[in-house]
Amino acid sequence: MERLRKPGIFEVNLLFMILGFGLLFLGYLVQSKEIYVGLLITEYVIILLPNILYLLIRRYSLKKIIKLNSISIKQILFSIIIMVFAYPVAVFVNAIVLALVSSFSSAIPTTVPLPTTFEEYIKGLFVIALAPGICEEVMFRGTLMSAYDRYGRVKSIIITSLLFGIFHFNLMNLAGPIFLGLVLGVLRHKTNSIIAPMIGHTINNGIALTIGYFATKYSGEIQGLASENLQLGSSMELFVSLISMGGFALFSLGAMMFFLKRMPETYKGYDSWEFAAEYKEPPTILKYIPVLIIILIFIVINIALLFFV
Repeated sequence: MERLRKPGIFEVNLLFMILGFGLLFLGYLVQSKEIYVGLLITEYVIILLPNILYLLIRRYSLKKIIKLNSISIKQILFSIIIMVFAYPVAVFVNAIVLALVSSFSSAIPTTVPLPTTFEEYIKGLFVIALAPGICEEVMFRGTLMSAYDRYGRVKSIIITSLLFGIFHFNLMNLAGPIFLGLVLGVLRHKTNSIIAPMIGHTINNGIALTIGYFATKYSGEIQGLASENLQLGSSMELFVSLISMGGFALFSLGAMMFFLKRMPETYKGYDSWEFAAEYKEPPTILKYIPVLIIILIFIVINIALLFFV
């Protein structure tokens, strides 16, 4: 078997830290100027471009590291169906965290801009759904997962999912991305391709955008219907909402698992890999310092948002 040079753990962790700083500082700056243009710059220039340059400079195979392999029509359909059922589960786990946080803080979760016109909706599909589906997947289910694959399939999925959640830098949007990262990681391993998680990520964001668009468009009718049919205290409303969401999420989780187990698999075994002759991994603790720095920043940011904003 041809030996494949793969990135080291310290390398990808360092890249993760650099992109995290870029997202926090440069991303915030460009998005504050104009949100849609800023989001495109964030995804393609701050996240995707450094990742591609890193792989090229280190002379890693883009196709093999990112897993840019073709998938079948059946795998595409399964990826779409799986993500449709995964979405309600991700929303539910985020709602649980939001409910817990709301009990001791009035912090409001940050959201992407919701389109109010059809033109904005179409623009949002390219900017908010497709762009992250491409750029973030190249990083997390591509470069990061290829490096962590040396720890085995399960560990690589779990670790990159946790990093994916932390990369959102938002406690109230942490559990959902972690869950989605797990599903997207399974799709990547089952298909041996980045295409499936790209499709899945785009579908998830597209569903969120579509729901937001129609909720905004018909907000008056929805509020009127709610006021006529639900006369409960805020705590009871939250409890009833969580119970309803939980039942639907449980059904969706079962359906998602059903299709995941039956998804056609293209598993060719792990590539044999090797480091570049000149590259030596630092000691175990040092390998994870970049990740620990980002986790510390995540904690500081969210403490500040919860208690001081």
